[in-house]
Amino acid sequence: MAADAAEEIRGTARGTAPVPLSVLDLVTVGAGRTATEALRTGVDIARLAENRGFHRYWVAEHHSMPGVASSSPAVILAHLAAHTERIRLGSGGVMLPNHAPLVIAEQFGTLEAMAPGRVDLGLGRAPGTDGATAAALRRTDRLNEGADDFPQQLAELIRFLDDDFPDGHPYGRIHAVPGPVQATSPGGVQSTHRPPVWLLGSSGFSARLAGTLGLPFAFAHHFSAQNTVPALDLYRDSFRPSAVLDAPYALIGVSALATDDEKEARRQVLAAALNMVRLRTGRPGLVPTPEEAEAYDFSPMEEEFVRSWNANVVHGTADEVRSGLDDLQKRTGADELMITANAHGGDVRLRSYELIAEAYGLPAA
Repeated sequence: MAADAAEEIRGTARGTAPVPLSVLDLVTVGAGRTATEALRTGVDIARLAENRGFHRYWVAEHHSMPGVASSSPAVILAHLAAHTERIRLGSGGVMLPNHAPLVIAEQFGTLEAMAPGRVDLGLGRAPGTDGATAAALRRTDRLNEGADDFPQQLAELIRFLDDDFPDGHPYGRIHAVPGPVQATSPGGVQSTHRPPVWLLGSSGFSARLAGTLGLPFAFAHHFSAQNTVPALDLYRDSFRPSAVLDAPYALIGVSALATDDEKEARRQVLAAALNMVRLRTGRPGLVPTPEEAEAYDFSPMEEEFVRSWNANVVHGTADEVRSGLDDLQKRTGADELMITANAHGGDVRLRSYELIAEAYGLPAA
């Protein structure tokens, strides 16, 4: 299984891209649009990504955010599996403390049965929402307990995925189905393959844990850019070869938006930044239109936030975005770039991935 897992984890750079390119879709919902439209755009992006040689397409778990329709990654991934054939599909990520490990093992075992050999299980430690919503999800107010127990929860989840609890363990007779137990049952012909596990993070905790366990690591550069290089260094320094990987493999999530016109890119990222201003100040909503953002009266503090936020968004024409992505990859040494395009309209997001594919000469299927 080790060779197979490593092959699935390590993508192939295509065209002139320095490393494999992938997609992180937040399934954003713009003002005047519906979640149905956002999810349809997700299918269009996944199909485009598959046809142009992007390596994988991930969705991220968020809750209680009107502008993000990705509260149920497993449901969305099942839908995408029915509309694609080759591209890897996964979570970027599922927030492990929000769920029982057995439930996640069952969900992703089901996805693996739907799309054999092309499902990734990315796991995060944060709640993916505010504290009150996290308490509602977990049915407890002791939120730190879940994060502090993350290594134990992770170990339990991997045991369920591999169906290898030791003799005498309280869960030794419990099996995640679909899963490996079906292959060892009388007459069983089920594949023993299971999705590769990734750890996600925006600080050093998961970086160190991923390195220690010899797992692939995904860093959220798109909202924690100041920590990217230190976290990747920590991951590489902590890495110990495992049955999964013999060397570190790290991707970074990158916010990037390419448009046909540089001015239009600035308009679109301003709207996305206004959405973040509202989220960070406890006013989450739908992604505003560029026109609304241009008319908005930003306070000095908000203007400073927008400048700081957009400094880490690679945006402009296709050539400008390609140059920015190349520079970022050189600076971080990332093994893969996972691009998230945040904009009000689904057509803008789809066009951005088309332009990036063209800029790198990604071959059409």
